[in-house]
Amino acid sequence: MKSLRDIKIGGTARVVKIHGEGAIRRRIMDMGITRGVEVKIIKAAPLGDPLEVTVRGYELSLRKSDAAMIEVE
Repeated sequence: MKSLRDIKIGGTARVVKIHGEGAIRRRIMDMGITRGVEVKIIKAAPLGDPLEVTVRGYELSLRKSDAAMIEVE
């Protein structure tokens, strides 16, 4: 399984599945990250956490722990 956390800066990936349960999964989906959507990694903070991504035309910051729950291809 390849997660969003594994994608290099500047890379693009398509969401296959969101792992996790309950409120965490719902929060990720409420941010617009759903199955089939394309996500681009823009940059990472100096220590690597959080990641800045572009999804559905807007920029979003994600914790690495949340990004690890998003399976991509």
